[in-house]
Amino acid sequence: MIQRIQTVFLFLAVVCMVVCLCLPMGLFLPDDLSAGIELFNLWSIRLDDASRSFSNWPMFALLLLAATISLFAIFAFKNRKKQAKMCVAAILLCVAWYVALAFFGYILEPANTKFYPAIMVVLPLVAIILLFMARHRINADEKLVRAADRIR
Repeated sequence: MIQRIQTVFLFLAVVCMVVCLCLPMGLFLPDDLSAGIELFNLWSIRLDDASRSFSNWPMFALLLLAATISLFAIFAFKNRKKQAKMCVAAILLCVAWYVALAFFGYILEPANTKFYPAIMVVLPLVAIILLFMARHRINADEKLVRAADRIR
């Protein structure tokens, strides 16, 4: 049913991912204290001339896909096995987002700069925890339905 607790967990996970999509992920500050580069999920902005680079679009794509799958999982309440698989897929996409963040933030950082992550980097981790809790409740409901079927 749609009014179950896992629906709340899935909805909160979607909200966390959408908020993370809209806010900056960190800042590249040069060693010489000149203007830096602000990293978003879809682009990075040079703070001195406001030019944008869309080289980190895979971060946006991963998190958007995870949010979409989580949103569809809310409405897949009639098929609990599919709903649980969708939760696992969204968890894996959030983990892949962290790999992409490490790649774009630490491996591909511009020369003579240091990356300082923002607090919004924690939101996909909160979404992972919420998705894990939703999956746990979905599996508990499945066990409850199987036990009720066995008694009949």
